[in-house]
Amino acid sequence: MKALRSRKLAPAFALTLAACSGGAETTPATPTPPVAPVVTPTAPAPTENPGEAATPASLPRGLLLAYASFPVENGQINPTAGRARVEMLMRENGAWRVESFEDTSSNVFHKAMPFTPPGGAPGILTLGGMDASVKLWRHSASGWTSETLWTESFGGRFNRMRDAEVANLYGDGNALAIATHDQGIVATIRWQNGAPTVTRLDERPNTFVHEIEIGDLNGDGVLEVYATPIEPNNLDGAHQHGEVVRYVPTIAGGQRTVVADLGNRHAKEIWVGDVDGDHRDELYVAVEALTSGQGANMQITEPVEIRRYEADTAPNAGVVIATLQDRLTRFLTVGDVDGDGRREMVAAGFSSGLWLLRPGADPRSRWTIESLDRESSGFEHTSAFADLDGDGRDELYVAADDQGEVRRYVWVDGHARREVIHHRDVPRSALTWNVVPFDVVLAR
Repeated sequence: MKALRSRKLAPAFALTLAACSGGAETTPATPTPPVAPVVTPTAPAPTENPGEAATPASLPRGLLLAYASFPVENGQINPTAGRARVEMLMRENGAWRVESFEDTSSNVFHKAMPFTPPGGAPGILTLGGMDASVKLWRHSASGWTSETLWTESFGGRFNRMRDAEVANLYGDGNALAIATHDQGIVATIRWQNGAPTVTRLDERPNTFVHEIEIGDLNGDGVLEVYATPIEPNNLDGAHQHGEVVRYVPTIAGGQRTVVADLGNRHAKEIWVGDVDGDHRDELYVAVEALTSGQGANMQITEPVEIRRYEADTAPNAGVVIATLQDRLTRFLTVGDVDGDGRREMVAAGFSSGLWLLRPGADPRSRWTIESLDRESSGFEHTSAFADLDGDGRDELYVAADDQGEVRRYVWVDGHARREVIHHRDVPRSALTWNVVPFDVVLAR
């Protein structure tokens, strides 16, 4: 169930990447992830300028983008991360414009999303590192100010809030489920007597938890929290054990259960929700590839797999619904591109582009897979479906960091049409970790 699914800052980009991905700590000359891309055949890019699918002149909703940003000096990217930054991309009077705010105490926002605490005013929630902090930002005539909901030094080498989702976990209003680096903490923030209260569901040393999802796979009406703990790695594609675990916050201790045992592979991206329309949630896991060799000689030996789990699926029996000839797939997003009531999934590959997946008559067998855009890539390759124009059909929004663009895709006559809505003069000068829709009144 997707939710709208300190400045001591100065680690180099590779250190930022290591902290966020468990990666190697060598420092590249420019902030390029230390992984070799997979060469894939070039396919025609989607048609530019959407024509009859043109964006309305003004929209009541926009996009929040969370960044690690890298200063550009004399045309060159400084590999030392600057302040954590949120950009608000909004459509007004026929043009897309950007507003932003920064946090002087963090060098990365891993997520930014709209959030209204029980009994409180709405704002924009951010997850920061390094310092690890959860903050709620609100705009007034004097600018942006923040309220700190949770900040802590976890005691490990890295200190980051990594992902969060919001839901009525305890039956008493909005609560947050949060993943952290690098002590394997999964926690909730619940409002009691008007104040945020942090409850730990798990804590494991030298463990990175990358993703949080919330859903109800068994249909009992009790929401569950799903997370992806892994040990640190070197991004070299070697064997590495991974799993997906489930917690039930309403049960004391969280009742930790391994629901997906990935053997000698791991995953940093999952999605929980009802894609096939049977009114029951499913778990989808983007299992990262295994490779051999190094650098230019790196070869994929087992490609990315998208695996499906239901409530009664054994942890070692996930069904492979699609494979991608790529190293990484860090974003899965689900929406309805044509307004027919049937949902589709987009998998954003590291270097192979964007892929549209559709379940067939039997969603437990292989899904159809279609290349949307081979000319789109990035380390995270952040993407999200959202219906900003309110026409009953979801648009796809993608941060193509390698190309320095934020793109909007709409479907016309069954085909994706691409529009660039934000451009950076220097590609890769920002690493986009998250994109979600929000009501632009929050920026007023």
